[in-house]
Amino acid sequence: MTTYTNPVLDADWSDPDVVRVGDDFYLTASSFGRVPGLPLLHSRNLVDWTLVGHALERLDPEEEFARPRHDGGVWAPSIRHHDDRFWIFWGDPDHGVFQVNAPDARGPWTRPHLVKAGRGLIDPCPLWDEETGEAYLVHAWARSRSGVKNRLTGRRMPPAGPSLLDGGPVIVDAARIPGWFPLEGPKLYRHDGWFWILAPAGGVETGWQGALRSRDFFGPYEERIVLEQKDTEVNGPHQGGWVRTPSGEDWFVHFQQRGAYGRVVHLQPMRWDGPGGWPVIGDDGAPVLVHRRPALPGQPPAAPATDDDFPGGRYGRQWQWTANPRAGWATRHSGDGLRLACVRTSDAHDLRRLPHVLTQRLPGAPSVVEVDLELAAREPGARAGLAVLGDAYCWIGLRRGTDGTVRLVHRFAEPAADAERDAGHSRPAPEGRVRLRIETAPGARCRFSHDLGGGFEPSGPVFAATPWRWVGALLGLFALAPAGSAHGDEEGHAGAAVFTRFRIRPL
Repeated sequence: MTTYTNPVLDADWSDPDVVRVGDDFYLTASSFGRVPGLPLLHSRNLVDWTLVGHALERLDPEEEFARPRHDGGVWAPSIRHHDDRFWIFWGDPDHGVFQVNAPDARGPWTRPHLVKAGRGLIDPCPLWDEETGEAYLVHAWARSRSGVKNRLTGRRMPPAGPSLLDGGPVIVDAARIPGWFPLEGPKLYRHDGWFWILAPAGGVETGWQGALRSRDFFGPYEERIVLEQKDTEVNGPHQGGWVRTPSGEDWFVHFQQRGAYGRVVHLQPMRWDGPGGWPVIGDDGAPVLVHRRPALPGQPPAAPATDDDFPGGRYGRQWQWTANPRAGWATRHSGDGLRLACVRTSDAHDLRRLPHVLTQRLPGAPSVVEVDLELAAREPGARAGLAVLGDAYCWIGLRRGTDGTVRLVHRFAEPAADAERDAGHSRPAPEGRVRLRIETAPGARCRFSHDLGGGFEPSGPVFAATPWRWVGALLGLFALAPAGSAHGDEEGHAGAAVFTRFRIRPL
């Protein structure tokens, strides 16, 4: 294969940043309130990526992320390599700038360190200047927390990065740049004697990529638009990172907002317009769909894993909880299959409120999602299923009735609704087992079906998936029981459900 096609990551890897170390490339992305956070992807050719781990085991403060927080947590991280260590900085809009570091991308990573406390500090990026030995950090602002937006603040930083040395001035006030609103997501570099800030403006769906440069870190900066939609179908091409290959080729990784699919990742060629010139990204500033591959060693086709047989009850790296997990939600055992406890909850009427939903990203391409489910819980009201989660959600699965029988159910909730309702007719599931399927069509239109032993049958109308705020729609596996029962164990569990043979294949 001599060419590649965008997007190179066709799912919600939001706000990507990339770094090269030797012959290896590493990418991280926003994970917001999902756990584990700070995903780490690896590639040798910038086109084929695999998920190799996460840098953040749990979110702090623990109590604030005991419940789903889709608008909090990890925003727009930056990944760098300095002093033989990997460093990731990110902004939590409610608490400030954090960092973790590790000798290897696969860990072990340090616990999160709060570099700078404060509300509204987001999108931080460090720079260790090899020419002067100085270290700097630039960050943006979230108006929802601070009342400030459209500004970039610069700060000095000790080389080790544990804290900031000064209060930091505003080094770019985009209110003075006509049309550049909002300016955010800065990535800081040193090149050709200039300080460079690559930063998006104009909003996630309609914006562009800007470049700003100055001879001095604290400014003044001049600006230029270096990537925009033009006459292509790639809306809002921006926010990402620049990386140079060992042979000296330059490439730019960025996202495109695609509704319920979230922010998918594109790879653009990049060059410099002569010595002292500006970066030129894509095809003369327009995003490319198909392009020559980077001049890098061959690599077998690869993509982040989706399928899972859950060996020994363990789930793969692709899964994330919707909040900090607790012991006992998933039980290890000697066979295959994911054994999820039916956690008792007063929020059984609304999956969006549950911390114990195990999720992965909705594929950007039309797909078939399948999983086998057995409801082992004997308690009336216990249920488990496969869901598509967003501002609206829909799920199909099994529920134990008050008469002890198990029935197949299909339910959904609209964005403004505070409780779910039936999406299809309930029917008996005498064996307490079912194979569930979701077919996703263009536009994130989801068709649910089930197989109780006689082949697949459709269930309910087509469901149009919706994103959460900042987050694309998610596939989810869950098990629960309504609160208030006097039966079951002392940990608040009402038995369990077992999921086996999770698969995603092209439609």
